[in-house]
Amino acid sequence: NEGNEYFKEKDYGRAVAAYSEGLRRRCGDAELDAVLLTNRGAAHFHLGNYRSALNDAIQAKKLKPTHLKAIIRGALCHMELKNFSEAIAWCEEGLQIDSKEKKLVEMRAKADKLKGKKLKGTFLGIQTDFSTCCQGGAVLGTDLVCDRNIKLVLEPSDEEEEVSDGLAEITLDGFHSGSATGAKVHLDADGNLNWPVLFLYPEHEQTDFTVAFHENSRFIDHLMVMFAELPPWDLEKKYLPNNLELYFEDEEREEMYEVNPEHTLLQVLQHERYFVKAGTPTVLVFAKRSPFSKKYFSGKKVHRL
Repeated sequence: NEGNEYFKEKDYGRAVAAYSEGLRRRCGDAELDAVLLTNRGAAHFHLGNYRSALNDAIQAKKLKPTHLKAIIRGALCHMELKNFSEAIAWCEEGLQIDSKEKKLVEMRAKADKLKGKKLKGTFLGIQTDFSTCCQGGAVLGTDLVCDRNIKLVLEPSDEEEEVSDGLAEITLDGFHSGSATGAKVHLDADGNLNWPVLFLYPEHEQTDFTVAFHENSRFIDHLMVMFAELPPWDLEKKYLPNNLELYFEDEEREEMYEVNPEHTLLQVLQHERYFVKAGTPTVLVFAKRSPFSKKYFSGKKVHRL
């Protein structure tokens, strides 16, 4: 109930924490746990954590295979992640339960249309071009970034990118930069910037995408929410909030920089060697002292804390 109240208030971070606390109670009621997982998945979805949302939908469906809300949420996550074949499979599974469910019928048709189309880029075709908003003089948004000593990389594309209709809309209105995920860098009522942030997990080839990371929020706070429950791909149970190392890459120098989880997003973005590409900050996440990370960093210059 507490989670539902936070959800209604659109305080999705606290909603995730409340639903997670409910799951920790291990009530033994599979149906209630399925609801908690589905609701937490919905909150993760609104935060832009599509992988975490999908994980919750998968777990909810295992507990209650006919739970239509979990199936719809899972299909939506696959759509956001451009997994169109998987989205179709989830839709078909749901339509076997209710053949007239409008959301699934529409999503099934859209996924079928988009299947096989390719988007450039390593993650969802994120393609904001800040050089566009710089044409014709200064724009409020770029001034806000420059005032914060944040460095943007301007990379005008040589060719137009194909973006599926109805799923994503690339727009640029001042500093409100749209991406193929629908995420936007935006200024809140208090004059603070909220960024879409991409988390990469190289060891497992997984990703998380946070739509609105407040510039004064700490990384550890987001990790506590994202890893409130172990992801299903973490079979060794290594990805715990306090057992993670964060890095960003300086591609020009081919060097890695460790990120202090206690630091805020703004502190990291203000680092002299951090460059924001495509309007989307990116962070790499590793389990501490893992054989994979040792191999990954072998031969690379790493600047540690």
